[in-house]
Amino acid sequence: MHDVLQDLSDGKITIAEAEAKLLGYATSEAGRFDTAREHRHGVPEGILCDGKTMEEIITFASIAIETIGRAIVTRTTPEIQKAIQEHFPQSIKVKSHPLSRTIIAKTSEFESPTLNATVAIVTAGTSDRPIAEEAAIIASEMGANIVQINDVGVAGLHRLLDQIELIRSADVAIVAAGREGTLPSLVAGLVDTPVIGLPVSTGYGFGGSGEAALTSMLQSCAVLTTVNIDAGFIAGAQAGMIARSISAARGKK
Repeated sequence: MHDVLQDLSDGKITIAEAEAKLLGYATSEAGRFDTAREHRHGVPEGILCDGKTMEEIITFASIAIETIGRAIVTRTTPEIQKAIQEHFPQSIKVKSHPLSRTIIAKTSEFESPTLNATVAIVTAGTSDRPIAEEAAIIASEMGANIVQINDVGVAGLHRLLDQIELIRSADVAIVAAGREGTLPSLVAGLVDTPVIGLPVSTGYGFGGSGEAALTSMLQSCAVLTTVNIDAGFIAGAQAGMIARSISAARGKK
């Protein structure tokens, strides 16, 4: 508390920043923003656009920039992306990721974390990439190095075998698959890397909205962790937490 008050007295932080650091959250008419989440357990707070008005999204993004220095906005639309770009001044770097529908905005003073650990992002097919990219962005924002391995689904096993050594070299792998969701189980049976199964709502017919993929991963004979359907943020955060622990262990050697 003393350090926060001293920084406020010295003009190093604003009143809003001081309040957020002391309380652990910032309050607005849109709701409360968890400013201490990343400090508390390493996972950054994200702003999910689903169910929020444009005004609420802009409010939360502004609070994130003012109190943390970075805003992570997920499941955006082109209209939301344009509004955020227009809202912030040029001094705020706003990067849009249209494929994953994610926006990252940062101040010039924000110091991104870096980890000595690598996360492999593996996709079964092109249709799985938007959700996989969301996972990649979150793991990257937590400091992990990212290696992307795309289109290695089980319909052509040779494509996976060509890349298996690269997956083995990573510290943790997120494997995204829709349809019957077989790929994560297959990968987990071939590597000693922790595998996170990410079921994607690609497919058609019975179980085609991700249910079949989720069930397949939950019933895997090989050891893997499975997140919910299209839960790219959660998969990326889980991989980032594993990467952080690995990086810390390497730092102690």
